[in-house]
Amino acid sequence: ALQSLKKSDEPAPVGNYYQRKEEEETQLLKLSQQLEKLAVILSRENVIKGSNLFQDAAVGDDDRDDDDDEEGESTQDDEEEEEEGEDEEDDDSDEDKCGDDSAVNFITLGDFAAQQEGDLTFKKGEVLLILEKKPDGWWLGQNSKGEKGLVPKTYLMVGILLFSPCLVYAFKNLTDSHWSAVKKAITENNTLDALTTMGAVPAGFRPSTLAQLLEEGIQFRASYFLQPELTPSSLSFRDLVWNAEKGTIQSRPTRIALVVTLWNCKAIPFPGLSIQVLSRHVRLCLFDGNRILSNIHTVRATWQPKNPKTWTFSPRVTGILPCLLDGDCFIRSNSSSLDIGILFELGITYIRNSTGEKGELSCGWAFLKLFDSNGLPVSFKTYELLLNGGTPYEKGVEVDPSISRRASSSVFHQMIALRKQPQLLVKLRSLSTRFKDILNMLPEVLIGSMCNTHLILFYRQILGDVLLRDRLNMQNTDLIGNPILATFPKLMEQPDLMDALRVGEIYCISNLKGQDQEFLKSVFNLVYHDSVFPLLQSVILPEYKWAEEESEGTRWRMIADVLKKNREKEGALSSLLSSESPHKAFDIMEIAYDFVGEARTNNPLV
Repeated sequence: ALQSLKKSDEPAPVGNYYQRKEEEETQLLKLSQQLEKLAVILSRENVIKGSNLFQDAAVGDDDRDDDDDEEGESTQDDEEEEEEGEDEEDDDSDEDKCGDDSAVNFITLGDFAAQQEGDLTFKKGEVLLILEKKPDGWWLGQNSKGEKGLVPKTYLMVGILLFSPCLVYAFKNLTDSHWSAVKKAITENNTLDALTTMGAVPAGFRPSTLAQLLEEGIQFRASYFLQPELTPSSLSFRDLVWNAEKGTIQSRPTRIALVVTLWNCKAIPFPGLSIQVLSRHVRLCLFDGNRILSNIHTVRATWQPKNPKTWTFSPRVTGILPCLLDGDCFIRSNSSSLDIGILFELGITYIRNSTGEKGELSCGWAFLKLFDSNGLPVSFKTYELLLNGGTPYEKGVEVDPSISRRASSSVFHQMIALRKQPQLLVKLRSLSTRFKDILNMLPEVLIGSMCNTHLILFYRQILGDVLLRDRLNMQNTDLIGNPILATFPKLMEQPDLMDALRVGEIYCISNLKGQDQEFLKSVFNLVYHDSVFPLLQSVILPEYKWAEEESEGTRWRMIADVLKKNREKEGALSSLLSSESPHKAFDIMEIAYDFVGEARTNNPLV
């Protein structure tokens, strides 16, 4: 924040502005280093006892009046506990790597090229392990590849000590993508620490675990779970089987098939004025305490300015409810785990007013087991779930510890404090016969909005027709020309386009009754090509970006305009040929479905 300030930001004229700013930066750096050193000392209390990677150390008092370059020296009494036959050379190397008290994490503020032999080259945003702080301002650092060298301290920013020095050293053998995740975690926790210190967020908030997983790849996205899964031999589909008697895909009941309704969230702490909240939402998935066992589904919450601590879902709106706001979610899984349940993570997407930095925080999480200790399903009823702070892998963390601290020791006051704790109200519901028949045709593992079930059903039926009924040779792996199969999974990541398809489909079949399934599939095919397919290829439709109000509004207006024009002109052909509606240059992959490349194989999540 200090570095982003300019002289024009000062409310009154300041003499020697840049000199004073430099002095402030020096003072802040000194405080940061002292805090970092204190964190190293305190972290020793949590070190696993008996590990030969760690050594006890007594840290001497540092001289607070010395220059910030001359940190207080720490003394270390090594107590080597070697087992019989242990390699002495390995012990020495471990001591060299892990025994230095001054080794802490720093994030580089800019690019630096080595000026002479012994210097360490680095890029902006790298995380360096500082092994020795020299008085001349050139410190001995080590990067993720294990390379050591001197670096100028003016290029470094103190990072939060998420890991002990030994664990950070162990990251040097990770892949670049893993190291990037470590850097991201350190940066996000650094930001979170600043927000917590400012009082902008409670101490129990954390960077969103589920949002990070969604950003890492497609394995936790609904589009991934839509694809058919191959058998271990890869010669047939495990979850897509043809029923010759009924002329459609085989119905597949699963162990878990239910509807969860999100009602509301109560007593959710309201963030401070230093950040602007762009979205309040709940992310949910199947979880067994260790692994995510399904896609991660997101439902956006609404709230009233008069009561910002209460979030609600499925608001009453004129017209069709957007699927992003639909609090009714179907859940399917064939997992045999007795520990399986639904993980709910409440989150906010925010932007910092001072820096413009965007991020996502978890406001708490709850876990609802779906089976009891005897393996019997839990009751279909309403559940009041108290929210936990921290991440789903932390236990005993409160969202807002100040609530408990303010409560006295009396039972009455403790009950009052308990009622003030953040909580999530959800209801588990059984399926009606009609919806059970629909869900049994969907993928075996999937979470989604109830309002979109019939659209996914049409996609699955067309998938079965193309892959199982119409293929002349089941061993043929050529590309299949089918725009719906090639592009429909993309809609699962763009809910406004899914809404556009639902609007068009409802408009076309509202007056159709008693029609057979083949006719309804043909109508769905026609609606798809007249609505969302041209939009997917449009160059003027902004890219879908999460929680960006301007982008979302622009997309909604454009989608509504395209649907209206196509309805008036009885199809999308005129808009496709119009010079006023430019589209991307044609690529054969727009209509080509590569089921071998898209199908799931040896899925470790199921």
